[in-house]
Amino acid sequence: MMKSHSSINVAESSGVEKGKGSLIATSREQKKGFKKGLGILDFLLRLGAIISTIAAAATMGTSDETLPFFSQFFQFEASYDDLPTLMFFVIAMALVGAYLVLSLPFSLVTIVRPHAVAPRLLLFILDTVVLTLATAAGAAAAAIVYLAQNGNPNTNWLSICDQFGDFCQGVSGAVVASFFTVVVLMSLILLSAFALKKH
Repeated sequence: MMKSHSSINVAESSGVEKGKGSLIATSREQKKGFKKGLGILDFLLRLGAIISTIAAAATMGTSDETLPFFSQFFQFEASYDDLPTLMFFVIAMALVGAYLVLSLPFSLVTIVRPHAVAPRLLLFILDTVVLTLATAAGAAAAAIVYLAQNGNPNTNWLSICDQFGDFCQGVSGAVVASFFTVVVLMSLILLSAFALKKH
């Protein structure tokens, strides 16, 4: 009787261990699938940020308007390269766009190897640096756009958007695109932080 009782206990314990093993394996597969989904979302967000960054840099870089009237000595023209702040904006957005393109392979690694920590940590750090650059460029350009549209009576700076409407419209569109890039970069940082926390 004792022998049969012990054999039953052994059979039950082995069945429990198998059940636990299958549950652990299922949990790991679910975790891997979840992190792979985060990697895919990261990749898609980067593609969107690349498009908005290129649009911002290209729109600002082609913002140029010349008024149809001019005198013998003066030609009334507005261009982004007249202002160092807007030139900084174009250079900064170009750098951000180049970084985002170069970051795509690392983003693909997080899809192929969802449990890899190093690529996510590297992207998290570099995204934070690039976010700072994009925010600085967008904020500086936004200040110039505000002055162009409203002027500053205290310093006798007149609004130029009444005369250079197309120029102001292009510059404003570039600033909006840059802030969209900022929002996407913030989302990428939060996504990387969430993925790292789940490790």
